This record gives sequence, structure tokens and C-alpha cells, in this order.
Amino acid sequence: MKSSLAAAASVWLLSSMPAPAMAGLYPGLSELNHTCALEKPVLSCSAGAVPGKTDTCCTETFGGLVLATQFWSTWTGLEAQGQVLPKNSWTLHGLWPDFCNGSWTQYCDLKRQYDPLPSPNTTTGKPDGTPVPAYTGPNIGTFLEPFGKFDLLAWMNKYWIAQAQPNPDFWGHEFSKHATCFSTYDVECYGPTYQPHEEVVDFFETAISFFQQLPTFDWLAAAGIRPSNSTSYSLSKIQRALSLPRFGVKPYIGCSGPRYNATEKGKGSLDNGFTQLTEVWYYYHVYGRTQNGKGKPVGADINGGSVSNCAKTPGAVHYYKRGTGSER
Repeated sequence: MKSSLAAAASVWLLSSMPAPAMAGLYPGLSELNHTCALEKPVLSCSAGAVPGKTDTCCTETFGGLVLATQFWSTWTGLEAQGQVLPKNSWTLHGLWPDFCNGSWTQYCDLKRQYDPLPSPNTTTGKPDGTPVPAYTGPNIGTFLEPFGKFDLLAWMNKYWIAQAQPNPDFWGHEFSKHATCFSTYDVECYGPTYQPHEEVVDFFETAISFFQQLPTFDWLAAAGIRPSNSTSYSLSKIQRALSLPRFGVKPYIGCSGPRYNATEKGKGSLDNGFTQLTEVWYYYHVYGRTQNGKGKPVGADINGGSVSNCAKTPGAVHYYKRGTGSER
């Protein structure tokens, strides 16, 4: 869904980066002396947020444009197994580290690859890219158990919901593809007393912290925008409901389903935007460690990118109700 310009920049950046199978994003990173309480929080993507000027464990210096992403799904495909969607809430998709110019990378540390179905299946998405091996070990949800995080696991099974795959497979995808590309989740940042998968727990808790600051369902409902199989909405109204005075700037609004000019209602129109509301991406620059959960909202168009792929025609966007049995 990201722009072809950003995708091209991503491929160039990936080809110029070191092989991703190292433990950390920066060669030679020590596991010592990362006491972030001694560091003044630096805003990511600012002039000071670069290696050499700040501790990369204490300031996000790699993927400094942070996206807190959410889904609106109407089914899971695993309802019979009890995997359903939460009532009156969107679901957590992930927390993504884009480069400051809007391009991005993925699967930055293949030693921490817990994704059973890597997508795309190479680090560059090209046939000559480094293959991402499918993970076959215990699901990533089991990593929380030695830390006694059973409440966290229960929350994730309620609000971090996958579609057409078990929830832990989705969580493994989000950690492996995205979290390994944050500098503050490098294993070295956790020091010589590091416990295996400590950063996995941190990433999950941080993604949840951002999600809980962004009550998309409530913000839309306050503007009279509620799931309906009969009423449709205008993109501009959705954008207003999620911008001022809520998030403060425009997030990215994502749609799927048929394009408007492929529908009977839109026949002959030049509007080829999609018509089913499915996703919101909230963009931030973050202060200090991503784990702090403190960000400065920035517009989705900060690098000249799109703020939506949805149809712009008034009343063209559907916000459908969940299917029967797909919501608890």
C-alpha cells in the first residue's frame, strides 16, 4: 500500500546495507554502557538522532518514522477455534519503523526470525534477495511465559487479531519483519544480563502502549461514524474525525474492496479509490527509546506521500459491521 517511490528507495537502501544476519543493526555495538536515564531524550529524525551523536540504544536512529497501525476486519477465518474480534474496538496491526525519508526495510536480523510465513519471502522482495527462512520453532506467544506475562498474552489474544492465520503467527511476523529494524530493540541494548526474548516482550508492550493512545473506534463514533452495512461515509469526514482535535494531524486511511469506478454507483467516474475502510496508520517521531511510548504526531504526507488510497467521492466509503460470530 506504500508508494512506489518509497518502495524504490527501500530497495536501494537495502542493497547498500550490511547483511541482516548480524545481531545488531550497527557492527561492533557494545552491550555495555546503555544507561538511557543518563541520556537526554532526542527526537528521532532530528539532526541529533544519528549514531555518534547519541546512543543508538537510547534514541531511535534507524527507523525513526514510527507508524502505529490498526486494522478494521469483519472476520478472522478462525472463528470456530475461538479467534474472534473485539467489540467496539479496532485491532492492533503493528508498530513499524520507516526510515525518515519514508522508505523502509524489513527482516533486519535473521537470527531473530520467528515468522512462519515470511512475506515477502526475501529481504528485498526480489528473486535475488536474501531468503528469509520460515520459522518452525515454538510460537512467539510462548516467549512471554518465562516472564509471567500471561495477562499480556490474554490481551493480545483479544485485541491483536490475525486474519486467516493463528494470532501468534501474525505476532511473529510483526516482530521479525518490523521490530528487528528498530535500533532500540537491538539485543546489545539490554546489556550483559539480557534474558532471551526480553526485547520481544518490550516490543509487544510498546506496540500496545501506542495502540491504547489511539482509540480509533471511539473517535469515529464520536463523529457519528459507526459500522453499518447500509450507510456509507465520506473520506473527508473520516479524516476530520481522526485528525483535529484527536490525533492532531492526518493519519493514513487505508481501504480495500472494489475500486469506486468499478462499482455500479461509481460507473463512469474517474475516482479509482478503494471503497471499504480497513486500516489506519498513525505516524510519529519518537522521543528517546521507542519503548518510552512518547511520540510527536506527524502527518502521513510528511515526505510527500499519500494520506489515503480510499475513494474521495462523497459517501463512497463503507465501514462494514463484523460478520455474525466474528465478534465477542
